[in-house]
Amino acid sequence: MSVAFSKRALQKCEQIIEQYPQKQAAMLPVLHLAEKEFGHISLEVEQYVAGLLEVPPVKVHEVVTFYTLFPRERRGKYHFQVCRGLSCDLLGCNNIMRHLKKKLRVKVGGTSKNRRYTLSEVECLGACETSPMMQLNDDYYGKLTTSAVDKIVKGLK
Repeated sequence: MSVAFSKRALQKCEQIIEQYPQKQAAMLPVLHLAEKEFGHISLEVEQYVAGLLEVPPVKVHEVVTFYTLFPRERRGKYHFQVCRGLSCDLLGCNNIMRHLKKKLRVKVGGTSKNRRYTLSEVECLGACETSPMMQLNDDYYGKLTTSAVDKIVKGLK
C-alpha cells in the first residue's frame, strides 16, 4: 500500500514548506498534517514525508519516535490521556485510570475494538494546579472525580 497526500493536503504541505528556509525545517508541521491526513504515522508515512522534505527516512523516524505526540498506530476517535505526574498521582490519578478502564472497556495503551476510545497514561500534562487531570483529544479536564469522568464520557455519546 502506498500513501500520498490528497490534493488539498499536498497544497497545504507545499504552503508549509514555503515558510521555511530549508525543507527539513518544516518537519514538525508536515508530520502534524500527515497525522491528520492518515490518522497515524506509519513507517510508510515516514518514508513519504522524508521524500517530500528531501531527507533520509531515518531523520523522520528519529523525530517521530522522539515525540510522543505522533501516534505510531491508529487511535480511537476519543483519546484519553491521564496524567501520571506527581501531583496527579498524589491526588488520585490511579482511581481515575481504573474508572476509565472499566467505563471504556479498554486497557491502558489500547484502543477499543470499535476504534472509539484510546486510553493512555502520560508522565505530565503540565497542569498540576488542576490535579488529577487528563487530556481528551485537544481539551484538558482537571480536578477530576469518577463522577466528573462519567459526565465527560456521557457527553461524547
